[in-house]
Formats: sequence, structure tokens, C-alpha cells
Amino acid sequence: MKTPWLYLLIFLKASLFSSGGMGNLPSLHQDLRSLDWATEADFGQALLIGQIGPGPNGLWVISLGFLTGGYLGALFAMLAITFPSLLVLLISAAYHQFEAQLWMHQMMRGIALAVGGLLLTVCWSLLGGTGQDGRKWLIGTMAFGLGLSGRVPLLLILVLAAGMGYLCYGFR
Repeated sequence: MKTPWLYLLIFLKASLFSSGGMGNLPSLHQDLRSLDWATEADFGQALLIGQIGPGPNGLWVISLGFLTGGYLGALFAMLAITFPSLLVLLISAAYHQFEAQLWMHQMMRGIALAVGGLLLTVCWSLLGGTGQDGRKWLIGTMAFGLGLSGRVPLLLILVLAAGMGYLCYGFR
């Protein structure tokens, strides 16, 4: 392990932007292999240890940390995979203390508007990038409107939009 703090940040990034289990495998593989800090054999052994060992599948990361960085690598890997859960607990505890405050409601409304703006931006780029077609605009606008209403579950919106896309364009 060449740079301990970079090593910790690589594992932390992989853990923060994954969904648990082996979701951090692609990020760790790309980063550690590009720096030549891990071999394919290290990944194979770590995954095997994670599968045969007791506990959650996500603990394979600690084995990878040990195989690639010794005891300090295992410690950093363990800290990196537990930090996101700790962060969620801290945010949850803080939110419950402030959820009744007016400023918290205003902040959450601002976040919701920002997410809506991001959704609009993505819809605009997806609809505009493939050519001008009224049916695409109609499906996108209807999906956005249903999502903005908050009354229709997201999964149902996706299914309806996919069904409309299939009816309008067929399977290509």
C-alpha cells in the first residue's frame, strides 16, 4: 500500500457509492487494479473468503484490505464499509430532532425542487437528444407530471412509460 490516505479514500468512495454486498466490487476493482495495488488473485481470494466466512457478504472488503494492505489495509477497509451506515444513523438522529422546525421543512422543499430540476434536465436531454418526436415529449411530460404529483408510485410510472414507449415504438 503506497499511500494510506488514498487507500482509505478509495475504499470509502466505493462504500459510499454502492448499494452494499458486492456493489462496491467494480469501483474497487477499477481503482486498485489501475494503481497496481491488487491482483486478480487478491480479488478472487477476498471474494472466496467473503462467501465462506460468516456474516454479511460485504465483509469480503476487509479481506481484500488485508490481502492488499496488511493489517492497516484491513482496518481502513473496515472503517470505510462501516462509515456510510454510521453517517445514515447520525443524519437520521439529527433529522428527528429538527423535523418539526420550519427551516427543516423549507430545506426539504428546496431539496425536492432541486431533484425536480435535475429530473427535468435529464428528461430534457433524453428527449431532445434523440430527435424531435411529439410522442416522446408526450410520454416524458406525462411521466414527469405523474412523478411531480406524488400520488403515483415511481415503479408504476416507469412501467406505464415503458408500456407507452412499447406501444408507440415497438421493441427495437
